[in-house]
Amino acid sequence: MRAWLAAIVLALAISAPARADPPKLAVFDFELLDTSLQGQMSGPRKDEQERLVRAGDQLRKELAESGKFQLLDVAPVNAAAHASNLQACGGCDVKLAQQLGADLYIIGVVQKVSDLILIMSIYVHDAHTGNLVTAMNADLRGNNDESWSRATAYLVRNRLLAPHYGAPQPQ
Repeated sequence: MRAWLAAIVLALAISAPARADPPKLAVFDFELLDTSLQGQMSGPRKDEQERLVRAGDQLRKELAESGKFQLLDVAPVNAAAHASNLQACGGCDVKLAQQLGADLYIIGVVQKVSDLILIMSIYVHDAHTGNLVTAMNADLRGNNDESWSRATAYLVRNRLLAPHYGAPQPQ
C-alpha cells in the first residue's frame, strides 16, 4: 500500500507543471521628444541625454530585481535602436526585440514641453505581435535628475510591478 501511495505521489510530482520562466524582456533606452521652444532654439542638451540613459538603467535594474522578468541585454541592437525613432519606425522595434529573443519589450519616451513640464511614458509591447500590452505615464515638474528618477521609480512601483495593474476590474 505504501509503495503504491509513493508511486502516486511521485507521478503527481513529476507531472505537475514546472514553474514557468519569467518572460524575456528587452528594455530599450529612453527617447526624448523635445517639443519645447528651448529645444528648437538650442538643440539637444547633454544633461538630458545622460538622464535618458540613467532612466533606462534604473528601469532595467528595478525590473531585474523584481524577479518578474528575465532582462535581456539590448547591446547587440543598441546602435540600430538609437538610429531609429522606435515609436514610429514602421515595425523596426518589433524586429529588434525579436532579434534579441524577447517576449516583451519596453520603449520609454520623455516628452519635454518646457524645462518645467515633462511627461515620462512607458510602453510595453508583445514582441511576437508588436501589439501594445500596456502604457503608462507620469508628469514631471522640473527638468532635473531627481524628478526623472522619481518618475521612473513611480512608474515601476505603481504601474509595472503593481499587483493586478491593467487587469479588468469588476463593475
